[in-house]
Amino acid sequence: MSDTHEEAHTGPIKNPKQLLVTVIAAFVIPVFIIIGLVYFVTSKDKPAPGNGNPEKALAERIQKVGSVEIRDANRPLRNGDEVYKVQCAACHGTGAAGAPKFEDAAAWAPRLKQGFEALVHSALTGKGAMAPQGGGDFNDIEIARGVAYMANAAGGKFPIPDKPAADGAAAPASAAEAAPAAAPASAAEVSTPAAAVAAPAPVAAVSADAGKALYDKACFVCHAAGVAGAPKFGDKNAWAPYVATGIDAMVKVAISGKGAMPPKGGSTASDDEIRAAVQYMVDHAK
Repeated sequence: MSDTHEEAHTGPIKNPKQLLVTVIAAFVIPVFIIIGLVYFVTSKDKPAPGNGNPEKALAERIQKVGSVEIRDANRPLRNGDEVYKVQCAACHGTGAAGAPKFEDAAAWAPRLKQGFEALVHSALTGKGAMAPQGGGDFNDIEIARGVAYMANAAGGKFPIPDKPAADGAAAPASAAEAAPAAAPASAAEVSTPAAAVAAPAPVAAVSADAGKALYDKACFVCHAAGVAGAPKFGDKNAWAPYVATGIDAMVKVAISGKGAMPPKGGSTASDDEIRAAVQYMVDHAK
């Protein structure tokens, strides 16, 4: 009776071996279970909260820094109204951040007085709250077209920029420039001095017009604002070292390209047209 009563008050652990087994079962095994659960949860990539496309998220994380975009340099130029709608309307359509509102003649008047080149320079390099527009979806000539579109809508009378040597006026100019050397010789052969003296005058006028036309279409994009180190139009000091090399050397550089300037300024103008444009810029830097 006494033995039975004493056994009723003892626990299930009756020896050291049972105690060791109990400790292992109570502490060690749960620890391994927890470790296993943690490994299972973290062993597989999980999408971040709110990310419904893990493949896209992974691609964005491992993509290279920077990218290469190939554009067609020979694509047709965009019109000014298209450039305005895509690039300019956000601010100029409403007058946001102090931008002169589209067709607001009073707001545009002081800007029109600055001239077309100054307006294009501001558009390409940025001014005030307006960020630089160059290097975006549109090239510099297209940005200039957008500027002309807005300025003319507010009372301006600026020509629409175009690619150089794209019209039919350039070719006659080139042919006319080739005439001066032949005209005096021809006149001497037939002994008509009066005709020889009169011939060069209209040729020189046409040559000057051709130079200005090429400048307005191509050269002004860089030389009007001094972009990429180009000597600024009308800046005597900037042009002085170039003028010192002589017109032939300057024309050669313009034709072959130098630094950031591509051959012929990226145009398809003839050598005579390039010479006329260089002479036009030199004449205005004296």
